Amino acid sequence: MTQHILLTGASRGIGAAIAETLKPGNRLFAASSRDADLSAEGAADALWDNALDALGGRIDVLINNAGVFEEAPLDGDGWLDNWRRTMTINLEASAILCRRAVLHWREKATPGRIINIASRAAYRGDSPAHWHYAASKGGMVAMTKTIARAYALDNILAFAICPGFTITGMAQDYLSSRGGDQLLADIPLGRVATPEEIAAITAFLAKGAPPSMTGAILDANGASYVR
Repeated sequence: MTQHILLTGASRGIGAAIAETLKPGNRLFAASSRDADLSAEGAADALWDNALDALGGRIDVLINNAGVFEEAPLDGDGWLDNWRRTMTINLEASAILCRRAVLHWREKATPGRIINIASRAAYRGDSPAHWHYAASKGGMVAMTKTIARAYALDNILAFAICPGFTITGMAQDYLSSRGGDQLLADIPLGRVATPEEIAAITAFLAKGAPPSMTGAILDANGASYVR
């Protein structure tokens, strides 16, 4: 069956790879910052409404990939502003979209799937300048588990993926700034993940993963953090 999918953060990196993987055989609303500034009041709700209209009134799968990874130095003047912006985009917007998805599926008594792209930082933490990023991804993981437990009987399934470093412009800048060779030495696989690998996991969760997997958090970090 053709799936109707809302994907955020689709313009580059992991999101672009997910869009390319899921486009064949599905109806995909691949949203980028051009479609919605998720830091703005009401933007996430408006995005849901626009996607629902574009997809003929039906969304089967929500994939929350949009996020920012911006430094907030502990002694910086804008520390709290950076914290709030990251939490708004990475966690609050995702929560609003998850809420709208659950309400949509419960109202129509139809199954649905949520896939949240979190991060290894949810479990391992991150750099001293990225407290806010780690906290936002930890919140996303906790939210995913809560949704899975709350709505499994409604056949509403929720999963999260926790990538480590992935080959994107954002991650490459970070690797370079913190001594890439040393960080790579901490990855037993010897390399960072590719966006296509994360896209393959996402595609499996969107359709192939059995319902008993709901609540699963899938790591993709080359064994740099195992739990």
